[in-house]
Amino acid sequence: MNTLRAYDIHIVGLDNKRYEYDFTSDSSFFAALEQDLIKAGNVKTHVVLEKSETMIRLDFHIVGTVEQTCDRSLDEYDEPVDTQQTMLLKFGDHNEELSDEIELIERNTATINVARYIFEFLSLSLPMKRLHPRFRNEEDEDDDQEVKLIYSSGSGAETDDGEANDQPDVDPRWAALRKLSDN
Repeated sequence: MNTLRAYDIHIVGLDNKRYEYDFTSDSSFFAALEQDLIKAGNVKTHVVLEKSETMIRLDFHIVGTVEQTCDRSLDEYDEPVDTQQTMLLKFGDHNEELSDEIELIERNTATINVARYIFEFLSLSLPMKRLHPRFRNEEDEDDDQEVKLIYSSGSGAETDDGEANDQPDVDPRWAALRKLSDN
């Protein structure tokens, strides 16, 4: 937990204006969070805090790399991260998360720990499908190719001379749908 104390921002006594903070997160940061999504990494976070009478606006810009494990090969690789997110902390009578971007905090809150926000924004910026960079070109090529699949109810129509036709009998419902997709 001492590692995460470095992410405390003391808001008591701050004037209503703009402040800037810089944080560097490495493997000890990810270990201190006790989670399994990101084991290691090196990211720099620039936080712009704008304090007003009713709320605090936190603008995060997170840049760096995090270590990921490829879903296909189980090889570890560095995933680049570059994300910008905003968090609004409104002053209220109790602590409550109103939405993903808005939280209520008590008026007498002395410090805000931004470690949780940094981790959440990092997690959201990672791709759902974790692929090593050497596999990504293959995926892009597969996505670019257009594939049409036509279902048929018969095995193939025969012509008048008894030879099998290359074109199978197509159910009229599928033929009508194919006409729509060709438009």
